[in-house]
Amino acid sequence: MGFFKQFVKLTGGFWSSKNKNAIRKDTALLIVLTIMQISIAIGIAQWNKDLFDALEKHSMLDLITQIELLIGIFLANIMITTTHLIVKRRLLISWRSWLTKKVISRWMHKGRHYQVTFMSKSDHDNPDGRIAEDIRIVTEEAVSLALSLFYSVLLLVSFSKILWTLSGTVVLNLGSFSLPIVGYLVWIAIIYSFFASILGWWMGKPLTVATNARQTEEANYRHELIKAHENSQAIALIHGEDNEQERFIDSFRAIIATYQQQTAAWTRIQIFTSGYSVISMALPILAASPRYITGAITLGTLMQSVQAFGHMVSALSWPVNNMAEIAKWRTSFERVVNLVKALDELDQDIEGLAAHQICVDTSEQPLLKFTDVTIANLENETISETINDEIKAGERVLICGETGAGEKLFQAIAGLWPWGSGHIEIPTEEPLFFMPPRPYLPSGTLHTAIFYPKAVASLRRADLEKLLKKVGLKDLAKQLDQVQSWEQLLSREQQQRLGVVRVLLHKPKWIFIQEALDSLTPDGEIQMLELLAKELPDVTIMNITNQPTAEDFHQRKLKI
Repeated sequence: MGFFKQFVKLTGGFWSSKNKNAIRKDTALLIVLTIMQISIAIGIAQWNKDLFDALEKHSMLDLITQIELLIGIFLANIMITTTHLIVKRRLLISWRSWLTKKVISRWMHKGRHYQVTFMSKSDHDNPDGRIAEDIRIVTEEAVSLALSLFYSVLLLVSFSKILWTLSGTVVLNLGSFSLPIVGYLVWIAIIYSFFASILGWWMGKPLTVATNARQTEEANYRHELIKAHENSQAIALIHGEDNEQERFIDSFRAIIATYQQQTAAWTRIQIFTSGYSVISMALPILAASPRYITGAITLGTLMQSVQAFGHMVSALSWPVNNMAEIAKWRTSFERVVNLVKALDELDQDIEGLAAHQICVDTSEQPLLKFTDVTIANLENETISETINDEIKAGERVLICGETGAGEKLFQAIAGLWPWGSGHIEIPTEEPLFFMPPRPYLPSGTLHTAIFYPKAVASLRRADLEKLLKKVGLKDLAKQLDQVQSWEQLLSREQQQRLGVVRVLLHKPKWIFIQEALDSLTPDGEIQMLELLAKELPDVTIMNITNQPTAEDFHQRKLKI
């Protein structure tokens, strides 16, 4: 699929979205304001001609007239430019918000953010950077490039006509015959811009590859730093700082390599643009000055011709002048679209499993039923026994067998692991609650983190403090309103005890415990399990644990 076709497919729906009327209004307003900017540019070119004509005639009256006109141009330009900026930024943030929501809704859907990390073959590393940074670049650069291209087209149409008129006709004597050239400055501008563009594109080609490589390595480096920050306690306890420093340095060396690659690409562009800027400054004066010397045009016409030539060359040189921005925009878009492709491929892979997958359906009966269920790995190799069983409401069941198979069984029940075969029926009206080895505690107040993923309920503070006391965390009651990074601040045992508090607050009917109490002492784990059974007497518990002492708590075993 072509690049622009992919771009329109991913981002084009913005103009047909919920706020399409306001979006189209802003787009139309931007177009009108850009046309008005061209009018200002034409007005300045005419003012420039009249100014130099006034100077050539030594006319003070004409000079004063030009000063008065300049004030009007000055005020109009400020108004138009300021309004243009406000409308453009409003459209930018609106487009970025829409695209961000679109990608996030795909990424955070039915566990795809988890599944894509190990199921998709497409390039999709560092999705956080792709969503936060690359979407920003995609939308901002797209609007900037589109407006500058539109402006350049209008500039080309307007000033090529002016330059054609100002150029007149030049007769080229070729010995035995003469060749009249109409609008010769226009032809010089076209030929000059054509060859400059070809040379510029050729010299700028390596920049796209270098920019892509650097953005990838920068994202990897940020990921390493964030990962170390998230696990700072573990690193400090085992004195892993030296190892982390080496990993950071190795990651940064990769940035240096891509930086040098990008520097080499920028050097090629700089060589071109430096020479290009000097020639572009001198060429129009040198090309138009013979007619001024012969008296065919006035000084004002000469300066207007020079300005019109510059505008026309600038418009024709749009690809050259925007090589770096185009490379950056295209690279970021490819990073975003690769993440979306990975999610698409993941959907196709899961749909393609068809009959060769675990089917999960709901049942009106208050039970969890397994019919011919087997768990497989990604290579479709069976890693569990065939399960035929029914877990009734209120039962306490210990999962026996390979820990990895038990983990994937829980994921299959949650609809995250389709690999395998068989049929699982889950109760419709009774909520399921999964307790992973470490509960997720988002940044913010501890009160909010405990209630996650629900909003803070209208539970009395005293009741919450009682629950904290029951799980052995009464000291945290004083910190409920504090804003911290709780995953960093609290020990693993404290976090697992908070996981129990979260379960008691949500009051589910079914609890799936995946080594969620393994950091506690054997007695501590028994206490938490008994607390769950006491506070939620009708709850069903399926438990994966490595503590032999916890076996007596369960009523039976499920071997997988």
